[in-house]
Amino acid sequence: QVRLAESGGGLVQPGGSLRLSCAASGINFRLYTIDWYRQTPGKERELVASIGGSSGSTNYADSVKGRFTVSRDNVYNRAYLQMNSLKPEDTAVYRCHTQHRGLDYWGQGTQVTVSS
Repeated sequence: QVRLAESGGGLVQPGGSLRLSCAASGINFRLYTIDWYRQTPGKERELVASIGGSSGSTNYADSVKGRFTVSRDNVYNRAYLQMNSLKPEDTAVYRCHTQHRGLDYWGQGTQVTVSS
């Protein structure tokens, strides 16, 4: 069974940093793209960053380029989202995602709140 579980969210002041972690099981992790999405009430879900499996290639939303870095550890089956220079508009529930055999799998989400 495919499972994803995020951790690392919390409350941080503007300009601060957080690192989110996504632990995966049930898949040959190194082969799968992992996406990080975020969502706030009343807004569409936004794809924040992706990291490829075999290639490790990365993509970012314009809103986070230069501030967020996505990475992965294929030994420990984890993906990470390092978030620096956080802004209040980064406040959201962050979820990791992958696709396996045509199905979407999501973690439960972790809340990130950027506020003074």
